[in-house]
Amino acid sequence: MGDRLARQVAFLNEVERLKVVYRRNRTLDRSRWESSAEHSWHLALMAILLSEHTDSASLDIFRVVRMLLIHDLAEIYTGDTWLYDTEATQTQGAEETSAAARLFALLPDDQADEFASLWQEFETQSSPEAEYAAAIDALQPLTNHLLTGDPEADEPRPSRADVLAHKHHIGQSSEALWQLAQTVIEASVKKGLYR
Repeated sequence: MGDRLARQVAFLNEVERLKVVYRRNRTLDRSRWESSAEHSWHLALMAILLSEHTDSASLDIFRVVRMLLIHDLAEIYTGDTWLYDTEATQTQGAEETSAAARLFALLPDDQADEFASLWQEFETQSSPEAEYAAAIDALQPLTNHLLTGDPEADEPRPSRADVLAHKHHIGQSSEALWQLAQTVIEASVKKGLYR
C-alpha cells in the first residue's frame, strides 16, 4: 500500500471514533443519545433535500455536504459541546481548532489543506454555502428534539428566548427555514421542552 492510501486509511480509521461521540439529542426510539456521526449523516441528507429553500441564487450543494460531513470531526477529540453550556462554549473554539488540525494532519497534505479550508469556511460562515450549512446544522437539533425530547426528563431546559437567540442565524440563509425553525421552537415550548 502506498503512503497516500495508508494516510487516507489511517484518517478513516481515526474518524470511526465519531460514531461513539454522543450528543444531547436522542434517537427516535428514545433508547439512547444520537451520535455525532448520525447527526452528520442527517445533516447531509437535510442539506440536499431542503436546498430548494435557500435564499441564495446558486449554491454548490456538494460543497455544503462536504462541510457538513467534516465540521464535527474535531469532536472525536473534544466531544460534543452543548450549545447552551455557557462555560464550555467559552473554550470550544480553541479546543476544536486544535483538534481539527491534529486530525487533518493525518491526511495527505492536499487533502489536509482542503479539509482544513472547508472546516474553517464553515466555522466563519464565510460563504453562502457555509451559511446554509450552518443553518442546517442549527435546524436539525430543533427538529430532532421536538420528536424525541421528553418534557418529564430531569435535564436543563433552555428558555425560548435563548433558543431563538442561538438559532436566529438560520434566517441569513433561508427565510423559509427560519420560519420552520420558529414553528418548531414554538411547538417545543408548548410541549414543555423549552422554558
